Amino acid sequence: MPSQEPPRRRVPRPSGARRPTGRGDGRPQRSGARPAARRPGPAAPRPGGPARPLRLGNPRPRLRLVSLGLTLVMLAFVVRLLQVQAVDASAYAAKAEKNRYLSHKLAAERGEITDRSGVPLATSVDAYDITADPKMFTPQESKVPDAPEQAAALLAPILGKDPAELVRTLKSPPSPRYAVLARKQTPQVWNQIKDLRTLFAKKAREDKARGGPGVSVLAGVLSERSSKRVYPNGTLGAGILGYVNADGRGGGGLESMLDEELAGRDGKITYAHSGGRRVPTAGARETPAVPGSDIELTIDRDIQWAAQKAISEQVAASRADRGYVVVQNTRTGEVLAMANAPGFDPNDLSQADSTAMGNAALQDAYEPGSTAKVMSMAAVLEEGAATPGTHVVVPNRLHRGDRLFKDDIDHPTWYLTLNGVLAKSSNIGTILATGQLGPDQAAANRVLHSYLRKFGMGSPTGLGYPGETSGILAAPKDWNTSQQYTIPFGQGLSLNAMQAASVYSTIANGGVRVDPTLVRGIRGPDGRFTPAPAPGTTRVVSEKTAKTLAAMLESVVDDQEGTGTKAAIPGYRVAGKTGTANRVDPQLGRYKGYTASFAGFAPADAPQITVYCAIQNPTQGSYFGGQICGPVHKKVMEFALKTLHVAPTGKQPPRMPVTFTPGA
Repeated sequence: MPSQEPPRRRVPRPSGARRPTGRGDGRPQRSGARPAARRPGPAAPRPGGPARPLRLGNPRPRLRLVSLGLTLVMLAFVVRLLQVQAVDASAYAAKAEKNRYLSHKLAAERGEITDRSGVPLATSVDAYDITADPKMFTPQESKVPDAPEQAAALLAPILGKDPAELVRTLKSPPSPRYAVLARKQTPQVWNQIKDLRTLFAKKAREDKARGGPGVSVLAGVLSERSSKRVYPNGTLGAGILGYVNADGRGGGGLESMLDEELAGRDGKITYAHSGGRRVPTAGARETPAVPGSDIELTIDRDIQWAAQKAISEQVAASRADRGYVVVQNTRTGEVLAMANAPGFDPNDLSQADSTAMGNAALQDAYEPGSTAKVMSMAAVLEEGAATPGTHVVVPNRLHRGDRLFKDDIDHPTWYLTLNGVLAKSSNIGTILATGQLGPDQAAANRVLHSYLRKFGMGSPTGLGYPGETSGILAAPKDWNTSQQYTIPFGQGLSLNAMQAASVYSTIANGGVRVDPTLVRGIRGPDGRFTPAPAPGTTRVVSEKTAKTLAAMLESVVDDQEGTGTKAAIPGYRVAGKTGTANRVDPQLGRYKGYTASFAGFAPADAPQITVYCAIQNPTQGSYFGGQICGPVHKKVMEFALKTLHVAPTGKQPPRMPVTFTPGA
């Protein structure tokens, strides 16, 4: 059956429309070709008028305008760049350098002070100076109007400072970029501040992430490594060592005397910082610090401890103003101990009594009393005016000049040898003996004065200690009527404890005075030890005179007639002398109270150690030197002999007569 197609529907064309016969561009369409995509043509003609073609605007004017704008912007950048890098380069570089870099010193490590065995008496430990960059606390930098107040409130409890003081430091610093908030703080204190800074820095970052200012009021708190002076033995030897002040410099004692050697040389570091932190990649300029030298003293720590304990106990028991003990090597002049009571703790100066912060054994000048009689006897023996057996008749009273002189006790007429005058410490007998030094009293005064000077009276000891007194010894032409007769028995002149000890060391050393020394040597930063220069020596009396005097001084301790029996040490021969002098009260300017003393050396037949003790103004119990200083001398001497392994004496002391029988 033939297929049938549905008839095609014819769509009527509008009137006037043409059947498309080609490609739409007026050209006939080729057979088999695909019809071309329709291109947009001109808009259809509006009804009632001819068609108008669409025309695009010319882009060139707009491009020229944009190019001109960009050129002007680039030109401005170029001009500014030239200004910064060429015209004002140095000014801007200096400003950037100033704002970016911080400089501070690198504190040199202070040298140690040790005893003769190398045991530290003063040393230094790590510490920190807490500093600040005040600019970072200004409102412009901190973005907080009260940054100093906030920081001070946080830091004051840690540093133990008044918040108002910290605020003043931050607002009115000595330098616009540097201020010290606290010095010599322990590592624990700095660790607390660091932890607090870290906490506030974290909060600042979180605040910034939320769109806030993101600032920390502690960002400008910094630190500098430093060191803190510590004294491991507390009060032990404080009078010798002194202390270091808040600036790290020696403020007294050997710390001040040897400050240049101990302090070393500070260094300096300059580094870049940002936001209170050091920029590690920016580099730094550093001049290293040179550490100080170590000082080795002649002091023996153990003997110093024994001396300080003994004098402290006796001063407390006697309710005295103060007391001192000096221990010296008789042959070398080395000071083995120099103890003062009361003392102070250089670790905590806030609790120290200002009157006890010096070294009274070197800085107190006082009249020695009868311990000075050994110098008078040395002059009498050396000049040949008398011998130990010379008879001296001692009345109960002696009229000389405008005064009536007496001994410390009333007594009938004594018939004493010269040795007995020293053993019984007779003032009258000493006046009579020294009167034989010249044809008249004026000549005798000049001779005695020359010996006193050779023993070191009126001169520095040679230690060079800060604040040391030379004592007082007037020229013989200036001695008044009273002094002519009091100076021979130790009133009318003054000395310090070290000078007094040196007198007895001179006798013990065969009549040769050796300048006392406190420093054995210095060990530099390179570890090299340099011994101290040898001390100076002076021949004062002959060896014969010195030996005779040593034997006479044994009578003071060994003979029952002597005044120093409480200083005797079983197994050792001890030579010594008591002293009880009227004391000049420094506040009243007149005599009030007493100075009790005892000086001696041992073993008397081969002397090695001198011990001198003095107690000022004892007000409870006895005030006689033999009674309160004799026991102190015994304790310290016995300890020193055992510490230095000095063998006991093997020989018995000579028995020199103390009295004589009239007419015999």
